[in-house]
Amino acid sequence: MRPCDSHEVSQLNELKIDINALTFTAHYKIAGNVIMGEQMPIIGGWAGGVEETAIVDVATSLNAFVMLDVDWHLDGPIHVRWGNTTAREPLMVAAHACRALDRNTRLLLGNQYYTSAGPCTEMCLLEAAAQAITDTCSGREVMSGCASAKGVALDYTTAMEARFMAHAARAAAGVETEKVNAMLDKLVGMYETRFKTPPKGKPFTACYDVNTLTPTDEHVQVYENALKSMKEIGFDFKIC
Repeated sequence: MRPCDSHEVSQLNELKIDINALTFTAHYKIAGNVIMGEQMPIIGGWAGGVEETAIVDVATSLNAFVMLDVDWHLDGPIHVRWGNTTAREPLMVAAHACRALDRNTRLLLGNQYYTSAGPCTEMCLLEAAAQAITDTCSGREVMSGCASAKGVALDYTTAMEARFMAHAARAAAGVETEKVNAMLDKLVGMYETRFKTPPKGKPFTACYDVNTLTPTDEHVQVYENALKSMKEIGFDFKIC
C-alpha cells in the first residue's frame, strides 16, 4: 500500500466532515429537534461577484434542505472586505436569492445581521433597517439580528437594534418594490461611506440600566434620531 498524498488526505478529511454532518442530522431528526441550516456566502471571495454569489446562495440554500433535511435555513451573504451583511452587495445577493426561492418554493428562510457599527449609534440602526426592509420585501420569514459591531466585540449588542428591525419591516410591508428600491438607495447612501471607520458604539452595560433592563436616555435619543432619518427618506414607521 502506498501512503496518501496531500490531495487525497484533504479529500478524506472533507468526507469525514460530510459524514459527521449527516450523522448529527440523523440524530437530531430522531430526537425530534427543529433543525436550522446556516451558510454565509462571501461576496468577493471564491464565489465571485454579486451575480455569481447569488447563484451560490440559492444552491447552498437548497442543498441544506436536500442534504440535511433542515426545517429552515439561515442565510447571510457577507462582504469580503467590510465583513458586514449591510453593504449594497450583500443586500443585493440576499434580495435576489430570497426572491428566487420564495417565488418557486415554500421553504422557510431567514437572514442574519452583521452591521459595521455598534450599539447606541444611528449608523447601526440604519444598517439594520436597510437589511430588514430588504428581507421583508424579498419574502423572508425570519430576521436573525442583530450582531452589531460585526458580531466580534464582546457585549456589543442590544435589544434596541432588533426593535428597530421590527419597525423597519412593518414600514416596508406591502410597499411597491420600485418605491422601496429608491428609498433603500438613499438609506444605504447614508452610511456606506463610513464602512472603513465605523463607530464601535457602546457595550450593553453602557446602553442599558442593568438593574431594570431599560435603555439609557442617550440610547433612546439615538433611536429617536434614527427614526427621524428614516421618515425623511419616506419610510412611515408605525410605532406600536
